[in-house]
Amino acid sequence: MEEWRGMPVVNAMAQEFEIQIKELAGKGVVPTLAVVRVGEREDDLSYERGLTKRFGSVGAGVLSRVLPADVDQATLESTVKELDSDPAVHGILIFRPLPGHLDEKAVTALVSPSKDVDCMNAYNIAHTFIQDGLGHEPCTPRAVMEILRANGYDLTGKNVVVVGRSMVVGKPLAMMMLKSNATVTICHTKTQGLKEICRNADVICACAGVPGMITEEYMGSDQVIIDVGINVVDGKLVGDVDYDAAQRKAAYATPVPGGVGTVTTSCLLRSTICSALTAANVR
Repeated sequence: MEEWRGMPVVNAMAQEFEIQIKELAGKGVVPTLAVVRVGEREDDLSYERGLTKRFGSVGAGVLSRVLPADVDQATLESTVKELDSDPAVHGILIFRPLPGHLDEKAVTALVSPSKDVDCMNAYNIAHTFIQDGLGHEPCTPRAVMEILRANGYDLTGKNVVVVGRSMVVGKPLAMMMLKSNATVTICHTKTQGLKEICRNADVICACAGVPGMITEEYMGSDQVIIDVGINVVDGKLVGDVDYDAAQRKAAYATPVPGGVGTVTTSCLLRSTICSALTAANVR
């Protein structure tokens, strides 16, 4: 089995970013992402540290706005509106899920489509499903597509099974793959005959959020297995795929950690840079 790791993709994308950031620097612009974090969840903190490091490595900026876990709706909305109106902010990321007392839809709807770099609101979601090249796509599905592209894998005519139906990954990923001429089946944890459906696939994309769900019984031979799962089990980060089984059965597979998640942050960076380029009339 050949392991498809994320860092070679990240490094190639960084070369692209270097040219664009130099263009922006010539106009006195630093592409900047505003992160809105409510509370101190460890997974949010870890992600924030990672994206701050990634952005900083190419000369982009991250502005953190941290609010207490018991923040009221009005204060959170006021914070988002302030960032949305700030011309020095080119993208806004609101860490979700928000605490239960907050109206998440109302908050994400306040972000302008141009700054909605994580595809949180209806405008960008619609364009992701239309696949017309407008708006910002969700970063994790885009990371999957970047890994496939970087490794020269042509989806044309391939039988792809997406195991997961969330609006964050499964559904938009299926639309992107359809755009690339794959034949896509969307499944989930309640799909009957799921093992057989997966065994007959050319590509399995596991994004159901169930640790180790895709075992050897789900795998055929010579498949591509993309593990999008991010789960913490006994303090360790694991995916939705039994990776030991994938190493025995698959032709190509992505690890967790070190696979799709690694590229996701770079896709968020790309969207922020694109927003900055547009705002600066560079393109």
